[in-house]
Amino acid sequence: MQHQMTRPPFRSLPRLCAVVLGAFFVLALPVGSRAQGLFAPAITVNDAVITGFELEQRALMLKLLNAPGDPSTLAREQLIDDRLRVQAAKAAGLVPAEEEVLDGMTEFASRAQLSREEFVESLGASGVAEQTFRDFVIAGVAWRQLVQARFGPRVRINEAEIDRALSSGGSGAGSVRVLLSEIIMPAPPPEAEAVRARAQQIAQYTTEAEFSAAARKYSATASRGAGGRLPWQNLSDLPPVLQPLVLGLAPGKVTAPLPIPDAVALFQLRGIEETGYTAPEITAVEYAAYYMPGGRSSDTLARARVLAGKVDRCDDLYGAAKGQPEEVLERGSKAPADIPTDIAIELSKLDPGEVSTALTRANGQTLVFLMLCGRSTAISADASREDLAIGLRNRQLGSQADSYLAALRADARITER
Repeated sequence: MQHQMTRPPFRSLPRLCAVVLGAFFVLALPVGSRAQGLFAPAITVNDAVITGFELEQRALMLKLLNAPGDPSTLAREQLIDDRLRVQAAKAAGLVPAEEEVLDGMTEFASRAQLSREEFVESLGASGVAEQTFRDFVIAGVAWRQLVQARFGPRVRINEAEIDRALSSGGSGAGSVRVLLSEIIMPAPPPEAEAVRARAQQIAQYTTEAEFSAAARKYSATASRGAGGRLPWQNLSDLPPVLQPLVLGLAPGKVTAPLPIPDAVALFQLRGIEETGYTAPEITAVEYAAYYMPGGRSSDTLARARVLAGKVDRCDDLYGAAKGQPEEVLERGSKAPADIPTDIAIELSKLDPGEVSTALTRANGQTLVFLMLCGRSTAISADASREDLAIGLRNRQLGSQADSYLAALRADARITER
């Protein structure tokens, strides 16, 4: 379902409901002009109306579910998308049956280890009407049916794709994935204090534009040209020390400065979502670090670019290090928790055979030419090719659905009153 909440503390729902119960009575008992305003159209999506009451109800439900971001903003975006989903499904002749809606409500409630009735009662105790939850589920069920009907027949997973997924340890998906932007600022001793002060200032940023501008100006990573923006990553692929920091962020927020050797790192959360398939656990990461004198000087970086064009795998680095002291090339396989944080951050962005030159050692005097050799995973005995095929298929369907919804939104007439 497209409406899965990210990081929902469903077990704590009754406690959260008690916290906001008093505040909701203001919304539950509108009078006079406030009542008229609440039930008047606030947004129209093509010919469909969204009322102020619906916006407040959805925002309250999102707050109770601890959805990341501003509940009011998220409610607006979700309800607009829901109208588009339902309209597209109706145009295709798809209207969920009552039994399908109830099944969807039951499935959603089960994530909180509650029955449908218990979940509805818990929401109602804080002023969220059952119809608000029902509308939320109807849009999700209708959209799922439409996506399956429209795109399902087109999605074909072949044996080669499954083989690649197996060789990389899974489908590439995870139970939670995140969209991050990064800044890694070199901090050699003469500049360390100024860099730390700058990092504290960047940590207060709340907009993507501010963070991206800082990344372009200060970051040493390959992503600086894109404003520090990284593609979707599985949360489990991030260094263990970084995972709880990212989970503690709301979209737009920035981590506290993270000290790493010769540098300071910051990360901004741009998005977070649950996925329907969990990739096997990574048990070890094999990598090679080739240490090049000269730090981040233009000459050393130029030599690193030439070397990157010549090597395709970690074994090739033995040729580059031939005749030099043993310590210039470090290669090994370590558990994720045993990898230095700065190395782990860079490795999380690489595929086997790819290279990073963002890091230094020896107070910035040595450049780290870092290459990912491979990852080892724990694939359980019941992780069959069929399981992987389902995960890959769901990812393709999700991508098709996201693109279709974006197209619907671009073509829609959306008016706010």
